Amino acid sequence: MKILIVEDERELATDMVRYLSGEQYLCEVAPDYESAIERINLYDYDCILLDLMLPGGSGLQILQHLKDRNKQDGVIIISAKNSIEDKVKGLQIGADDYLAKPFHLSELSARIFSIVRRKQFDNSNILEQDGLKIDLLSKSVSVNGKELQLTKKEFDLLLLFIGNRNKVVSKNAVAEHLSGDLADMMDNHDFVYAHVKNLKKKLSEANYGNHLTTIYGTGYKWQA
Repeated sequence: MKILIVEDERELATDMVRYLSGEQYLCEVAPDYESAIERINLYDYDCILLDLMLPGGSGLQILQHLKDRNKQDGVIIISAKNSIEDKVKGLQIGADDYLAKPFHLSELSARIFSIVRRKQFDNSNILEQDGLKIDLLSKSVSVNGKELQLTKKEFDLLLLFIGNRNKVVSKNAVAEHLSGDLADMMDNHDFVYAHVKNLKKKLSEANYGNHLTTIYGTGYKWQA
């Protein structure tokens, strides 16, 4: 899952990247208003960690920008400004949560997980479909009670497709989800084909139905 950290305090941003990467999140950092707006316009994120005080603008302006563009990224405001006014205004504009500095990184991770679970998976820790069972907490997958061994990339792909079930997910979106903004630097998306192929193969070997289909020239679709 992909996280954007909008934070100008370099040491704090580094600490968040280090901790959340260890929790299997793909992290990107925007240290100021302009770079945050640029990334938000280009990419979608599972969750945005948003400081209110930024060089070049404010986090509240970024929230309004997200709302104006009808973006569905989850947002947690992270700020030393712990006034009720800022908290209420941020939540009214569209933030999902508010965490005052200083905070424990374990609490931050728990809040990210809660938002992603609520937005994508109907507030459930266990996802089930036709014998497929995904435990979001343990990051384990089984088919008809038999554990399915997936790599981190394959697990992330599975969640991406199920979180967007019955929708076409473009190849570019898959590439960004797996590699973040590094996807723009790649000459082709062969790595996407490889990961999707491996995921399909493992599901097939587990005798799971063909829910994941390739939409020629467009992307992929998980049919529930």
